[in-house]
Amino acid sequence: MFSIKNYYAILQVEPSASIVEIKKAYRRLAQQYHPDKNNNDTYSAAQFAEIKEAYEVLTDPAKKDYYLQQRWYNQSMGYRKTQDVVTPVSLLKQSLELEKYVSKLDVFRMDKAQLQNYLLELLSDDTIEKINQFQEAATNKSIISVLLKTLQPLPGGMAEPVIHQLQKLTGVSEQTKKQMQDYLSGHKQRDTIEKYKPWAIALLTLLLCTLIWLMSR
Repeated sequence: MFSIKNYYAILQVEPSASIVEIKKAYRRLAQQYHPDKNNNDTYSAAQFAEIKEAYEVLTDPAKKDYYLQQRWYNQSMGYRKTQDVVTPVSLLKQSLELEKYVSKLDVFRMDKAQLQNYLLELLSDDTIEKINQFQEAATNKSIISVLLKTLQPLPGGMAEPVIHQLQKLTGVSEQTKKQMQDYLSGHKQRDTIEKYKPWAIALLTLLLCTLIWLMSR
C-alpha cells in the first residue's frame, strides 16, 4: 500500500463535492493562503502549493479519474490489511467488490499497472496458502470466475502473472483449469491481433488506393 494525498481534505470539501463547490473552496483558500497575501510566508506558500495541486487534479477529468482509481485501490488495500482472518468467503467478497469497481472504469483511462499490482497483492502466495487450507473448491471456482472477468481490460502480458496465481488455488476442476488456460491464450491472441492491426489497416488502405488508381486509368 502506498501513501496518497487526500485532495478533498486539502480543499476542505466532501468527496461528493461538485465542480462548483470545488472551485468555490479553492477561491476561498487561495484568498487565505496565497503567498502574496501572506508576505511570502514559507508555510503559507507550502500550503497554497498543496491547495493548487488538489484543485488542478480535481477539476481535470483525466487527472481526477486517475486519482480516484489510486485512492480506491489504496483504501481497499488498507482495509484488507486490517483483516485478521483470510478465508475463501472474504476473498470472494473482495473479488466481487473489485470486479464491480473495475467494470465502471473507462478502459482507456484505466491504470492497468495499478490494477495488476492490486490483483497480485490480493492473490499473494501467503493468501493462496491460507485459502487452500479450507479446501473449498466451489468458492475457489467462484473466485477464479470473478477475477477472470476483472482481468478483461489487461493485456495478456499483464494478465499472465495473475492467472499463474489463480492456478495455485487447489481443488478446482480440470474444466476450470482449462478455462484459465484458454483465457490466457485468448488474451495473447488478442494482443497479437492488436499489435498487427495498424499494419493490416495500412496494407488494406494501400491496396484500395492502388485498386482505385488502376480503375481510373
